[in-house]
Amino acid sequence: MVLPTSPQPVAGTALDGLHDAVCDWYAASSRPLPWRRPTTTAWHVLVSEVMLQQTPVDRVAPVYEEWIARWPTPRALAEVAPGEAVRAWGRLGYPRRALRLHASATAICERHDGEVPRDLEALRALPGVGEYTAAAVAVFAYGQRHAVLDTNVRRVLGRVLGGDALPAATMSVAERERARSALPADTATAARWSIGLMELGALVCTARAPACSVCPIRDGCRWHAAGRPAYDGPARRGQTYAGTDRQCRGRLLAVLRDAEGAVPGSALRQVWDDATQRERALDSLLDDGLVVNVGDDEYALPGT
Repeated sequence: MVLPTSPQPVAGTALDGLHDAVCDWYAASSRPLPWRRPTTTAWHVLVSEVMLQQTPVDRVAPVYEEWIARWPTPRALAEVAPGEAVRAWGRLGYPRRALRLHASATAICERHDGEVPRDLEALRALPGVGEYTAAAVAVFAYGQRHAVLDTNVRRVLGRVLGGDALPAATMSVAERERARSALPADTATAARWSIGLMELGALVCTARAPACSVCPIRDGCRWHAAGRPAYDGPARRGQTYAGTDRQCRGRLLAVLRDAEGAVPGSALRQVWDDATQRERALDSLLDDGLVVNVGDDEYALPGT
């Protein structure tokens, strides 16, 4: 497979048909996820997008519900210790995201009077908010016209417009431009197109088992028209967890989350046999600010 080095143009009338098909499909087939309710605020969207990074929807939904019930606004979260955010994060994984959300909540209160900003660059300036998350909040919360490129959207656009089985590991300038060029001119339609593409990639145009027979844009898909050629790029590595430093970190953090106060080092030493790996994992938690040393061989979540 040769990846495109420049955007491949699609005729305007053909794009209009794709826009209509995706938007109509989304209206009829989208999931009733908790962050899509009419009462959802920009803060709720930001929380959901951070939680959903590298984490399945079914794991995120209950934690999101509890989080929003407890901290419905940025100010509510900013008023508690960052360690409480880590505790509430539970077993979602990648707990530094909890600290980043707390830092974002604090920045929103300090810079924007407690309101999630609308401006894309102001969103990008929040701690831990990157290109994708900023665009997602601007589009899904405020209905703006921006390309929102997560893994699902990249895969759908790559297949439909480029004929590629899977996107490249690294996003290119050409890919971004192609996504921007494919946006509907109308802002409201562009927002529906963006969320529709994401849902289509999650439910139909999946990585391993795309359901082309029920895809609303199959007839306009270059990959399908080419006979669904297999991906022949660099091998994709599967993620491992058992026995890794990441698992060790999770075990240590679980002890601290379950404790009401400081935890002696002896309690941490009981959860992982490999002393070298355990100490390395604990040092990394300290470096990340997820754990603090509060005394002689005593540890706690930050601010608790």
